[in-house]
Amino acid sequence: MKNSILFKSLVVLIVFTAFVACQQEKKKAINFPMTDLSTENLIPKPLKIIPTNSAFGLDKNTIIYTSQNAAGFPEVGEFLSEKIKWQTDLDLAVNSTTNATSQRIIFINQSDSTEFSSKEGYDLYITQDSIILNAKTAEGAFRGVQTIRQIIPETSNDTLTENKMWLIPTGKIIDNPNFGYRGSMLDVARHFFSVEDVKKYIDILAYYKLNTLHLHLTDDQGWRIEIKSWPKLTEIGGSSEVGGGPGGFYTQEEYKDIVAYAAKHFITIVPEVDMPGHTNAASVAYPILNGNGKTPKIYTGTEVGFSTFDANKDTVYAFIDDVVREISAITPGPYFHAGGDESHVTKKKDFILFVSKVDKIVKKYGKKMIGWDEIVHADVDTSAIAQFWANEENAKLAVEKGLKVILSPGKKAYLDMKYDTLSKYGLNWAGLIPVDTGYVWTPERYVQGINKENILGIEAPLWSETVSNMDEVEYLAFPRMIGYSELSWSTEENRVWDNYKVRLGNQAPYLDKMNVKYYPSKLIEWKKSKYTYKTIDKD
Repeated sequence: MKNSILFKSLVVLIVFTAFVACQQEKKKAINFPMTDLSTENLIPKPLKIIPTNSAFGLDKNTIIYTSQNAAGFPEVGEFLSEKIKWQTDLDLAVNSTTNATSQRIIFINQSDSTEFSSKEGYDLYITQDSIILNAKTAEGAFRGVQTIRQIIPETSNDTLTENKMWLIPTGKIIDNPNFGYRGSMLDVARHFFSVEDVKKYIDILAYYKLNTLHLHLTDDQGWRIEIKSWPKLTEIGGSSEVGGGPGGFYTQEEYKDIVAYAAKHFITIVPEVDMPGHTNAASVAYPILNGNGKTPKIYTGTEVGFSTFDANKDTVYAFIDDVVREISAITPGPYFHAGGDESHVTKKKDFILFVSKVDKIVKKYGKKMIGWDEIVHADVDTSAIAQFWANEENAKLAVEKGLKVILSPGKKAYLDMKYDTLSKYGLNWAGLIPVDTGYVWTPERYVQGINKENILGIEAPLWSETVSNMDEVEYLAFPRMIGYSELSWSTEENRVWDNYKVRLGNQAPYLDKMNVKYYPSKLIEWKKSKYTYKTIDKD
């Protein structure tokens, strides 16, 4: 039988639709107030919204049902139930047929429709009796679930029925991402952040449909990932951080825990081992790797460009082979980031030799190498990806060589830049980036000669020289990271500052409930919520 999964899903849907209709006939109709789906505060803005101006009443009698034979769909249903409980305290059954009083259904359906142009596409049909989420993959369904979460109101309407009811506007949403790679980078090397810190960051990224978290695991100030074949990397290299703090590192089991948690949220972890520069912590642990002619010492400052590996020593490449092998084995994603930036004391010929060899090692272990835009001067395979951060000519050269580009322009997308001259944290070497500056640019045309087909996606890096805890990280990341989610997901015509800033202001209840210490930009009119958690600037 062709398309058996879809057939089974349709049978289930027909049965439940008939069940709901039967239940509705037994109850007096509810006169829902007029609602408008198109005015909901969705970020990122969906591709298309068609309102029908009624409401779905989410209450304790709602049931969640999913395609059960489609990989990942039941788990997405459980995730939605968990988040609805967190938002409303409703405890909704998933894939249960025993709830005889159910009057409304949320159905997460696996669909092979040709309308979905990517694995993350979904559509949403909301009526008074049902919410039907269609997606080709569990990943697409998960993205759609974030839309459902965002349209559940903060408070219930207690006047319509004897049960508390959260009114969700009816209509249709058709959605698909503009770019396939949508990410943030967190520097855990300059300052170390715990597994729980990283998980909280993942929670917020997932809510806004980001799909990539790049972890900057190594730098001059610290080495943060256990390598079993080179144990001193964490024993010595992991013992320091900027300002002289205690440092820290992830065991491989802890790193796998982060990777698994990210996978549950359909977020890919991209590990970075920055080299041949930014390598002092590794050389302190193993001086044989050092190539700058000086005796390496633990470094807790913030200057860059003084360190390098020895590009002409076989031991260095044996070391890199071990590092890439061990990290790749516990990283299911397709990418390995090899750094390559600010190698100021590495001779040009040595840099070219080094990056070319590392690219081959990364390919050997089944990964695609990402590197900062300087890597384009080496002989790298066209499967490699250049991350544009500073030099437009490097980005153009990457395209000429057939490489895809990740856009992370420092002047627009660096989360560690200050918002303004009064910002408590951050740097300003690339300029100030207030909330509107971070949002009002067009990635598809940012660099002349680099078109959408050349761009893998957008990533907003957060370097941690000036921040030492998650409150401070959140201050720099939010709300700007929310804007980057829309820049990378929504089409150009759907990205309008005057509309976005209203939707952004209405994110305050979610951010407050998540205890996010976001920067309360005066450019935004922030919605007051029932939660009392304060931002850093309000303390």
